[in-house]
Amino acid sequence: SDMRLRAYFGQKKGIYAMEHSNQFLGTAPVGKLMKQYAVPCIISLLVGALYNIVDQIFIGQGVGYLGNAATNVAFPLVVLVNAIALMLGDGCAANISLCLGRKQQREADDTISHSVTLMIVGGIICALGSFLFAPQIAVLFGSTDTEALSYIRTIAWGFPFQLICPALTAIIRADGCPQYSMKCMIVGAVINLILDPIFIFPLEMGVVGAGIATVIGQVA
Repeated sequence: SDMRLRAYFGQKKGIYAMEHSNQFLGTAPVGKLMKQYAVPCIISLLVGALYNIVDQIFIGQGVGYLGNAATNVAFPLVVLVNAIALMLGDGCAANISLCLGRKQQREADDTISHSVTLMIVGGIICALGSFLFAPQIAVLFGSTDTEALSYIRTIAWGFPFQLICPALTAIIRADGCPQYSMKCMIVGAVINLILDPIFIFPLEMGVVGAGIATVIGQVA
């Protein structure tokens, strides 16, 4: 009975591995792979841009032009965190692809482990630095307004997730699952889209509410 159970679960594991294998990356036609990857990748990038666009729309309606100005002051900081995320994620994804092409699964796994460690450490440093030095950052970007300061400190708590999300999206794509990473990005954007008007209008939390909605979407 024990041998039968082991054989059964071993067979199931083998079937799962075949269904979720990334070996097709080395055998499928390049044109087919381009189509399979291009569409989810483009959608993921558009969804990522929606975070700022949606925030600007609802803040403009609920807070006014001063609220839009506050979020725009913080936007270079968001771009900087995204740049770090893309550096780690795309660099890791490129090395994973090379390792998988050479059948070096362990080296690919090690690359992911090191990258995730750098993401966590980098995200924590970005969050703490942005929160502690928010007044100096606001002045550096041309503002002394309290709205901008509050928004920077709010979104700072989400920087670890904002860094991890796009970085892991690139890694997941490299592992052969572009549609999965696209769905994850869509879930976060939809949550942000739902929570933004709730926090800004009924709860009257202003730009802080928009920042909280963004952080929750990134965590999800």
